Amino acid sequence: MLSKRIQTLSTSMTIAITALALELKAEGKDILSFSAGEPDFDTPIEIKEAAIKAMNEGKTKYTAVPGTPELLRAVAGKLKRDNGLEYKTNMIQTNNGAKHSLFNLFQALIDDGDEVIIPAPYWVTYPEVVKYSGGKPVIIDTDDTTSFKITPEQLKKAITPKTKVLVITSPSNPTGSVYTKEELEALAEVLKGTDIIVFSDEMYEKLVYGGVKFTALASISEDMFQRTVTINGLSKSAAMTGWRFGYLATPNIELVKAMNKLQSQSTSNISSITQSAAIAGLDGSIDKRVEEMRVVFESRRDEAYELINAIDGLSVIKPDGAFYLFINIKEVSSDSMKFAKELLAQEGVAVVPGIAFGAEGYIRLSFATDIDTIRDGIKRLENFIKRI
Repeated sequence: MLSKRIQTLSTSMTIAITALALELKAEGKDILSFSAGEPDFDTPIEIKEAAIKAMNEGKTKYTAVPGTPELLRAVAGKLKRDNGLEYKTNMIQTNNGAKHSLFNLFQALIDDGDEVIIPAPYWVTYPEVVKYSGGKPVIIDTDDTTSFKITPEQLKKAITPKTKVLVITSPSNPTGSVYTKEELEALAEVLKGTDIIVFSDEMYEKLVYGGVKFTALASISEDMFQRTVTINGLSKSAAMTGWRFGYLATPNIELVKAMNKLQSQSTSNISSITQSAAIAGLDGSIDKRVEEMRVVFESRRDEAYELINAIDGLSVIKPDGAFYLFINIKEVSSDSMKFAKELLAQEGVAVVPGIAFGAEGYIRLSFATDIDTIRDGIKRLENFIKRI
């Protein structure tokens, strides 16, 4: 009865594990969840007030599919101010989160048999939406030795006549790796002379640590600007996960028109209230609050990193961005799914197995929660390791 297309799609493992942890907690069990990619901070008051103001002013009607003119100007202003990128408003589309951005992009671009290069570890959604769209994910494996970043040589080897898209995520979910400007320039050199489109997922742009500088991929060169679709949003930096706001930008106006056509027949515009609220998250008025969150995340990262590396059998590289530790468990387990299930059952600690991200032998632990919970959770993890 079901379509072949929908049967190729797997449920998001991060969402499934988070849901299981919440279910066990509702049953009264002592559960500490480190599985969700969600800041524990509240949405900044400036954003809430903008939403309330919009409702009181009656801004509760349909809008244009890609977003209101005011919102599109705010996105363009952010990209100019923060990244030095010049986009006209007709080069931008707003979406119901970055997953929606990706869905629109892959549906508009991918034909049966097209290849999409995806570095692993990867965000769980990438290969699933590629397959749903009829494409073939081509995975480039990485590990701790390269800080989970692909090399120009690996990229060159993966390209075939069928390659349509390259996905780059920096900072990365799940590893927290951040590509330097020089590393991005080296990858850009490989792409010269090809028709490959690059999806640059920059959702964690504002969450970088230790003096690391974020570089927008489209800012590398005019060639990269023309071939790059920048994906971003406010879920992580502005603690707006539930508001569902993402956006994409590309100078390829034909592509934007195609995605607007698709969105007009699916969700139409995103919530008009979210659109008004998002302007306050894009115009620089919450920069101080974002920095306050970033500083707290960095402090948590530093302590969690030390605590994990003090446990015999575990190791983790210090992430330069995002809010995850991608922990190497290879000395104690060759089955990350089994490891995660037993850790949850025995110690009440929910983490995501590395296999969900295409990287067996690791687990992802989010430090987007308070430091006492982090300390307690890592202590339970240590007790579990000692037993096995």
